[in-house]
Amino acid sequence: MTNRSCLTHISHPAGVHPSDGYTHVVTGPGRVAAVAGQMPFDAKGELVGEGDPGAQTRQIFQNMRGCLAAAGLTFDDVIKLTYYVTDIAHVPAVLAARDEFIDTARPPASTVVQVVALYRPDLLLEVDALALITSDTNA
Repeated sequence: MTNRSCLTHISHPAGVHPSDGYTHVVTGPGRVAAVAGQMPFDAKGELVGEGDPGAQTRQIFQNMRGCLAAAGLTFDDVIKLTYYVTDIAHVPAVLAARDEFIDTARPPASTVVQVVALYRPDLLLEVDALALITSDTNA
């Protein structure tokens, strides 16, 4: 759907330590679509993966896939992900589940932040995204 060649992934900017599992800067032509923070609820509003950061991440990325599709986009169009986690120890499970959805050779720019709490105590994380709408995207 997106001409990936129009995106520039800069993984190793001069003077910046190389990244591990994310791209420091992604640029390209077009407009930006913002995907609100997604939480691990299924279509019925039920929590998926209570106490399991990997399962919660998978549900979040499934929800995000639907949000992107509604805008005519895919994970290939995502240029930035922000993760809000309640425990930084969850990050390995979160990233392993994320890798099932993104191109790990060209990952989006990313930020991980540990937060004191989310709006419900059973939520382990929330993820939002920015995606690029290019001229050849059907959005």
